Formats: sequence, C-alpha cells, structure tokens
Amino acid sequence: MLWAVFTVMAAAAQTLRNAMQRDLVERVGVVGATHVRFLFGFPFSLVFLAGMSLLTREAVPAIPAGVLPVVLGAALSQIAATGLMLQAMRLRSFTVATAYTKTEPVLVALFGLIFLGERLAPMALSAIGIATFGVLLTAWPAKKGEGWSMEALGYGLVSAAFFALSAIGFRAGIHALPQGGFAIRASTVLALGLGMQASLLTIYLAVLDRRALRAIIGAWKPSLLAGFMGALASQFWFLGFSLASAAKVRTLALIEVFFARLVSGRLFREKPTLREGIGLALIVLGVAFLLNV
Repeated sequence: MLWAVFTVMAAAAQTLRNAMQRDLVERVGVVGATHVRFLFGFPFSLVFLAGMSLLTREAVPAIPAGVLPVVLGAALSQIAATGLMLQAMRLRSFTVATAYTKTEPVLVALFGLIFLGERLAPMALSAIGIATFGVLLTAWPAKKGEGWSMEALGYGLVSAAFFALSAIGFRAGIHALPQGGFAIRASTVLALGLGMQASLLTIYLAVLDRRALRAIIGAWKPSLLAGFMGALASQFWFLGFSLASAAKVRTLALIEVFFARLVSGRLFREKPTLREGIGLALIVLGVAFLLNV
C-alpha cells in the first residue's frame, strides 16, 4: 500500500500548487503560469534525484535512446494538460475546474489497456466508476438554470485526456529503464521530464512571449514556491506510478477534489452546495473501495 501513501501526498501537494498557479495566471498569463511548475520545479527535481541516489545508494540509471521519445511525449502532454486546466480555472470555480479534469481515471484505464496492456479487475473498474460519478456531481452547475460552462468543460475534458496520456507515458518511461530500484528510476524520469519541459517552454517564451518570461522572473518568489510544490507532487506521483497501475494511482488521486474543496473554501471563499457534498462523498467511497480491491 506504499503507492497509496505516495498518491495521497502527491494529491495534497498538487492541490496547493494548483492554487498557487491559479493566482499567478493574472500576473504572468496562462502559458507563463504553466511554465512556472516546470522552470522552477526542475532544479528541485535534481535535488530530489541526488538525494534519492544517496538514500538508496544507487547510481542514476542509464537512459536508453528508446525512452527519450516516450518521456518527451509524456512531457508535452503534461504541458498541454496544465495549460488547459488553468484556462478552465479562469472560467469556473477552483473546485469545479479541478473536477472537470478529474474525469481522467476512466481515460487512464482505457489508455493503460491500449498502450501498456494493463487490465483491471471488475471491482477496480467499479471503484473508478463510483468515484468518477462523484466527480461529475461535484462539477454539476451549482444553480438551477445556470447551465454547464461548455467552454470550461471542454478545456477540462481535453486537459484530462492529456493528463491521462502523460501518466501512461511517464509510467512506461519509468519501467523502461533497465536498472535501479523503483525510487531511483522514478526520480530519474522526473528530472528528465522536467528538464525537457523547462527547456522547451523557455525557448517558446523567449521567441514568442518575452514579456511573459520577464513577468515570471519578476514573480520569482511565489513562482519558486509553486515550482517546489509542483516538483514535490510529481516526485510522489512518479513513485506511485512505479509501484501501481496508472489507473489505480489516478483514481486514488481523485481525493484531490476533496482537497480542492477545502482550499477553495479557505482561499477563494467558494461555498459548497449539497450536490457537491454528495459528489465528494462518492469520491471518497470510490477511493475507499479501490483501496480494498
């Protein structure tokens, strides 16, 4: 059950990082806020990798050429997913936008079967279904006649698809490394992925949006903390991916919607509805069900 511990810690850290990034959107733009988690997270990933090497007394494993395109694809998918998620958060409440992206487990289970041949037991699929239904209730319009924000829903669903692809890609990359224990392999792929993301987005902004790049540097204090929380969350996600299927990890990660509800109430003064409460209860029920499969 170590994977479950890693996943809950990752979800908590990611909730805080998302809240920090949401606040940065107005200052540095969507692409700039997306870049913060990668640019400022990359140095911390190197520290985590060095610390993991010392802790496990294992050398950093060699990276076969075939792993590079897999990790690159996952890295690009995560960039797209993060940007789309932040755009959804601009259009709807923090909790609802988070819920839109958390339709991801169903997609992860599908992509895991297609690309990795990972089959889940019927009980695990039932747990995913219960938790995902809870997500849909949480994202339901709060007021009668309010209607769905189709634009925010679109951003959220596409974001979920890209998050699913990145989870599958990173898990494949971790397991493709030829040597080392699960922890050093997870930390290696994390540093590799963040290095790619930081480099690509820095080049993109330097060429097309230097103003955003300057704004990021000017907002280095909050960006540094957001980068640290992002790298910390990713470190735990990758440790989870190295021990359990991506579908299980991302289903348990739905607990993040519960964390988001707490954060939105504290930081953004967003009041919950009865439907949200029922949805959150179903998420917790589905997660508990999954842990006992």
